Amino acid sequence: MPAALMAFLVFIVVALASFALGSLVDQRRARARLLKERLASERKSPERAPEEELALLRDEQLSQIPALDSLLRRSERISAIQKMLAQAGMTMRAGNFLGLCAITGIVATIAVYILSKRVEVAWVALLIGFVLPYSVVSFRRNKRFEKFEELFPEAIDTLARAVRAGHAFTTALEMITNEVSEPVSGEFRQLYEEQKFGMPVRDALLNLTERMPLVDVKFFVTAVMLQRETGGNLAEILDNLSYVIRERFKIQRQVRVYTAQGRLTMAFLMALSPVVVALMLVFSPDFVRPLFSDPVGHTLLVAGITLQTVGYFVIRKIIKIQV
Repeated sequence: MPAALMAFLVFIVVALASFALGSLVDQRRARARLLKERLASERKSPERAPEEELALLRDEQLSQIPALDSLLRRSERISAIQKMLAQAGMTMRAGNFLGLCAITGIVATIAVYILSKRVEVAWVALLIGFVLPYSVVSFRRNKRFEKFEELFPEAIDTLARAVRAGHAFTTALEMITNEVSEPVSGEFRQLYEEQKFGMPVRDALLNLTERMPLVDVKFFVTAVMLQRETGGNLAEILDNLSYVIRERFKIQRQVRVYTAQGRLTMAFLMALSPVVVALMLVFSPDFVRPLFSDPVGHTLLVAGITLQTVGYFVIRKIIKIQV
């Protein structure tokens, strides 16, 4: 194994071991500090006035290691990763996720180098292994958004029926958590609990748009805030909003039908080259081996992958129509 690759892998392993050792020390210190704070609060509890408001604390740590948590909070990108994990419905912290990405990259690098004995391929495997968990989380996040969009009109109808029956808006939010399935029930449960523990309804609704940055959710939040400020029939507004969202879904399905040929063409063109190369490696390996052993073949591979990537984004831009 080349010295540069070996040094890089040793650095990663030593860094992970150092963080693991530091986590043990920091966790023990953090537990001792937490115990002291709890004992102090218990001793001072009789001094607290009954009418004193208590803050609702949320666990927003990026890592269970205090030192690593303070380090990660300095980066906005890491905070964005934590938000993406929450939007995907995952309870994993950003620090653990980055550690998983590093482990995946190291394992992929070692496995590919053992099989191919080529440094260039090992570096590519390191990049792919590091990005693979991020792709999985992004896929789960998109799927969760799609499911939320499908169930969101049902939640709006439930809210409209509850308001029309005479229930308060906050009580109607609790009814959604019991009648609509996930992920809508979980998001509205958090919305209900935030306003229940003293957060203004406006701020709780804005937090919903941050957790679910969807057009339909923004329409809903805007309509509710305008109704609360200017008045009006909330049930009628919600009925109209539900109708508009369902009509958008109909148009989106029609667009998917019209762009089916383009999506099939994109999938066929993206899969054609790898399949042809794989078949040539099986049936005629001598013919295609120079593509991987000759420097000119390496250049052609890079050019081919680049053009395939550009073609993918061009076709995706053509068939992606915003509704």
